[in-house]
Amino acid sequence: MEEELVKRAGVPYRAIPAAGVHGVGLHALPGNVAKLLRGVLASRQLLRQFKPDALFFTGGFVAAPLAVAGMSIPTVLYVPDVEPGLALKFLARFADRITVTAEDSKRYFQRRARVILSGYPLRTDLLTWSRDQAFSHLGLDSSLPTLLVTGGSKGARSINTAVLQHLSGLLGMAQVIHISGSLDWQTVEKAAQNLPAPLRRRYHPMPYLHEMGAALAAADLVVSRAGASTLGEYPLFGLPAILVPYPYAWRYQKVNADFLAEHNAAVVLQDELLNDELLNLVKDLLQNRHKLEAMSAAMKKISHPNAATVIASQLLELAGGQPL
Repeated sequence: MEEELVKRAGVPYRAIPAAGVHGVGLHALPGNVAKLLRGVLASRQLLRQFKPDALFFTGGFVAAPLAVAGMSIPTVLYVPDVEPGLALKFLARFADRITVTAEDSKRYFQRRARVILSGYPLRTDLLTWSRDQAFSHLGLDSSLPTLLVTGGSKGARSINTAVLQHLSGLLGMAQVIHISGSLDWQTVEKAAQNLPAPLRRRYHPMPYLHEMGAALAAADLVVSRAGASTLGEYPLFGLPAILVPYPYAWRYQKVNADFLAEHNAAVVLQDELLNDELLNLVKDLLQNRHKLEAMSAAMKKISHPNAATVIASQLLELAGGQPL
């Protein structure tokens, strides 16, 4: 997925061999280690060709071979989630500077003098949308509250299932922008077609939305997973959130969700309680304007709109240039 997005942005892209080694099982371990070794060799060749003045890593096992190959080159590491994963902890050993999304992340690194709070870097096009422009683009009714539901590019099946189960109830209190992802799109599309006409006009489902800034600008409340982007996008828009951490992976999303909840900017809903509690929770928040406004203000307090500039300045400084 990253390859497609990078190429779409017009940025040169090169792939290197890599594989994970944590939790893969003994049968796969030798082959994965071999891939990593091949990745180191490929990285050395790439570095000789490109001759970079600095390296920038955001984690993932694919970065390990390049970090090993480029140990003599100044390096900036960016930690998107509140809690760094194993790959990021490994890469931190090679980093000259570590930039983090949240202040809470600093406790995970021993050499704190190198750790800089940057915030989560965001695309500049997100803030090109005014609320009025967003409503016009998405065909929304400005007199209705707006609920945004999103599960990422592939979607979140449990969230989609809960939304469809309570679709009539949700549409009875708000218009719904439902970005379902590709996996459940046919089911979501069929549910939309079966709605009575008055409710169908309030339902705005789509498998994917490139103009995500429009949805964020229009929404009064969002229901989503708690991936790293929630730490940047929702604070930027002051968007109150119901966060449903993905339960079948390491705890990064739970830590992200708890961080926002501790700042009174979000409510955490466990995945297994979605069907039972989603409708009432959405109702309680949408009908409590004072609560929503307080959550919105709390979200804005933890926003770092200049995160990309902070990170770029670290890279330029290490590369021998002038910081931004």
